[in-house]
Formats: sequence, C-alpha cells, structure tokens
Amino acid sequence: MPHDIAPSDPATGQDFAADVSAVPLSETTDGGPVVGFDLDMTLVDSRRGIGAVYRALAAETGADIDVDLVTSRLGPPLEHEMANWFPPERVVAMSDRYRALYPEHAIAETTAMPGAREAFAAVRAAGGRVLVVTAKNRAHAALHLSHLGLEPDLLIGGLWAEAKGTALRAQGASVYVGDHIGDVRGARTADAVAVAVATGPCDEEELRGAGADVVLGTLDAFAGWLGEYVGGAGAGGMGSAGGAGGAGGAAV
Repeated sequence: MPHDIAPSDPATGQDFAADVSAVPLSETTDGGPVVGFDLDMTLVDSRRGIGAVYRALAAETGADIDVDLVTSRLGPPLEHEMANWFPPERVVAMSDRYRALYPEHAIAETTAMPGAREAFAAVRAAGGRVLVVTAKNRAHAALHLSHLGLEPDLLIGGLWAEAKGTALRAQGASVYVGDHIGDVRGARTADAVAVAVATGPCDEEELRGAGADVVLGTLDAFAGWLGEYVGGAGAGGMGSAGGAGGAGGAAV
C-alpha cells in the first residue's frame, strides 16, 4: 500500500484536494527526482474492470450505456462521463451507485500496464520518490495499487487536469507521466516535465499538440528515458530523450 495517503472523507470516500499541500514531502529523496504518475491507462489497464461496473449499472437501471465507448475515453472525472447517460438530476446518485459497485466488479479485472513496476523501480534507483495523482477516488485507486502490488510513496485521488498540477507542485514533482491531454495540462500547471504515454484515449499527435515534452509509445520506455533525463541533469536529458521517445511510438 502507499506509504502516505491524502486525506479523504471516510463517510463519502471523496478526496479533499485543498488538503493535499498538508501532506508532507519526505525529507530526503537522495537528490533524485519526484515523479508523479496518472493511474488509469498509465499504470493500470482498467478498461475491462470499468466496463464491468458500467454493465452492472446498466443492468440495474435499464440505461442504454455504450460501454465500449465509455472505456475508449477514460481519464476525466466520473461525473463527466455519467452525464452522457443520465439526466442532470441523476448524475450524483448514479455516480455514487457506480462507486458502490466498483470494488466488486473492477479490481480483479484490472491489470498492470507493461512497464509499470519497472517505472517505479527506475525512480527509486535514481534516489527519487513515486507519487500517484489520479482523478479516481483515493479509496478505489488504493485498492487497485494494493491488488497489483504497486506501492507509491504517496497516493492522491480526486484531482483532474490543472488540479493535479497543484498537488504535484506542492509535492515538488519534477516529472508527471500520463496518457491524457488533461495529464499534460496538470504537468504544465506544476512546471513539471510532461511525459505522455500513448496508451490511453489520446494519440501521439494529440498529446504533442497539448504540449507534452516527451511522448513514449508505452510505459516500457519510461525507465530508459528517466535514465537519460537524470543523467542529463534534467533539461538536457529531456531534450535528447524526448526525441528518442517521439521516434519510438506513441477516472473514474
């Protein structure tokens, strides 16, 4: 499990983004980088699990939900997606019901993305610290990480796009890795290097257009990129590795 967890309301499971800055950064990282990662389609492939939850919700409610469409565009907050399938007055209730169904249906069906464990190991080998900053609520994110044996130093949930950047800046992150243009916006807000992986709904061109500094085809390439970045003292490593990454491929 994560070493630290940002505060949340035990009654609702909702995260308190305003309290993120109160979660202390470890006193030392041996001079290494503080690296943040998104969760869905960056560290974990949650499409089957999330699809199972939506199918269960559709069966309960009779709603005609295009599950394949939903799982093709993971990233934004749950309520954004739920508004496509339910009238405004039902979005909150349906989101709550989805979250209640989630542990039973989604956790066992979700797998680690190739390179996830190696990415964490690379950060720690560089003397750094691993953050996970996700739009998914903290409780469900923690279940995924625990089930898959992925152990960040800090998990922060319930944040999207620029709000992720606020948390990343508070934790001193120098790099943020994600699969969505919202993740690029978060990295930009934090003045962190925006490393994009083309494993989610956004392709390489869209990620570059949003301002990603580096685009990698998969997370498998991250450990090699980080070695060049650290070896090049940050900006220099980013420049050379960014070119290599570009040539290599591409929340709820």
